Amino acid sequence: MPPGKLALIAVMLAQAPGIAQRGGSAVCYLGGTLAGLEAGANGLLSTEDPVSLVFAGKRAAVRVPYERINLLEYGQKVDRRLVEAILISPLLILSKKRDHYLAVGFEAEDGRQQAMLFRVGKGAVRGVLVSLEARTGRKVTYMDEEARKAGKG
Repeated sequence: MPPGKLALIAVMLAQAPGIAQRGGSAVCYLGGTLAGLEAGANGLLSTEDPVSLVFAGKRAAVRVPYERINLLEYGQKVDRRLVEAILISPLLILSKKRDHYLAVGFEAEDGRQQAMLFRVGKGAVRGVLVSLEARTGRKVTYMDEEARKAGKG
């Protein structure tokens, strides 16, 4: 393994201890108010820590205590598969592609409100929502009825 890659792994593990051993859900950080994270960063979102929500990307990690989280919002974006229908088969126009979004709002240590927006994989979204509700004691707000159905099952 190249030395640079090994150092990167060591830094990531130091910033988010335990995430490599316990795992997490693959997500994409789409944006928010945190200067240390770049939009489009892929990483793992873990709710397994009993004290904090952990996002670990390739270049940075964030740990947010559950007690500071004051907003959980889930929504979907549904698109028809037009490109696939044109390139592969017209039958694909009948299918839909759903992207799942999770917004997490929290109060930083300095008292300022912060926010993070993630795109969560279809297979992980229910588990993440249930875990966050249990850990934070807050209910997830749903953007629309379709999101409520997908989030609750």
